[in-house]
Amino acid sequence: MTKMSRSILSLAMMAAMAGPASADVIKVGVIGTFSGPYALFGKNFKMGIDTWVAQNGNKVGGHTVEFVYKDEEGPNPAKSKALAQELIVKDKVQYLAGIYFTPNAMAVAPLLEESKTPLIVMNAATSSIVEKSPYIVRTSFTMWQNTVPAAKTAIKNGAKKVAIAVSDYGPGIDAEAAFKKTFEAEGGAVVEAIRIPLNTTDFSPIMQKIQAAGADTIFCFLPSGPPTIGFFKAYVDNGLKAAGVKLMSTGDIVTEIDLPSIGDSSLGVLSTYHYAVSHQSPENKSFLEAMAKVGAGPDEVAMTGIAAYDGARVIYKMIEATNGQRDPAKAVDSVKGMNWVSPRGTVSIDPETRHIRQNVYLRVVEKVDGKLVNKETGAVFSDQPDWALSKR
Repeated sequence: MTKMSRSILSLAMMAAMAGPASADVIKVGVIGTFSGPYALFGKNFKMGIDTWVAQNGNKVGGHTVEFVYKDEEGPNPAKSKALAQELIVKDKVQYLAGIYFTPNAMAVAPLLEESKTPLIVMNAATSSIVEKSPYIVRTSFTMWQNTVPAAKTAIKNGAKKVAIAVSDYGPGIDAEAAFKKTFEAEGGAVVEAIRIPLNTTDFSPIMQKIQAAGADTIFCFLPSGPPTIGFFKAYVDNGLKAAGVKLMSTGDIVTEIDLPSIGDSSLGVLSTYHYAVSHQSPENKSFLEAMAKVGAGPDEVAMTGIAAYDGARVIYKMIEATNGQRDPAKAVDSVKGMNWVSPRGTVSIDPETRHIRQNVYLRVVEKVDGKLVNKETGAVFSDQPDWALSKR
């Protein structure tokens, strides 16, 4: 038996003996980016969960639900794994949730089966994460889910030659594969495909390469925050926007959080995404009002807030189904096929893949009352699965 195996076995035995923290308290460990350049997304995890609790209380049956937060700061698999171990062994949590970056989710996954701990992924978007453990459920999105509609939109809008520019890690590689496969199947040509290291700060060489390839459209994925702001600046400074080269994406590069920093260069950018703060529905109106009461401004909701809000719903369902007992198989089974009306629209948990199924909306950046917003165009791709897994 390897040292790692002995460590996980020991972890499992300790967790199994521990059970709930007490007869009446169920702890949920939330790992998120609560400091550093991605801190706002961790904050959104907490605000989404706080909003759910404010609306629904902190009890399920006779059990009090307590959320315990740990800071992973950025893409750091070793740290995230250590935090998960600490939550399971020291804090005696029965559920894990959160996880902003894919490498961090991959590092945590091996701990789940041995420790009997379900994980609700509230952001990390690589399709294959759920395949790493039967105890993983996703309430966020996948890159395939949002990117296939983007490729179809590009074809419909007359794109002929596309350059793909993505961050060089799991979600970016998924986005590249999804766009390329769909776009080429529809008759388009990918003239350049560039994978960008996560630590890139100078995007000018990338823009020059795209320009030389003769692309009429750029499809881009980078994680929200500093990378997207730098990418937009280079897109403008190198003359691609002025030359009429269109830019489109999944919604990650035009989040409401980043739009004020990106500025008017974002106007007209199309994105296909599962949520917009401007989404018109009674459920979203109520959600935004409740988020404001826990301290969230309308620009701070983003995708992590909505995924955390729906993730808390799923966790409550699991606790109800198991009556607070540590039974991960029963907990996960209880939410397979679960469906509800979210602030983002009608959603469900796919019983085969454990991904969330949801509508994907075509959005365009516009200025409304002097403010940049993602406005839904009316085009809806209904009940989207994770296309990567659904094709296997």
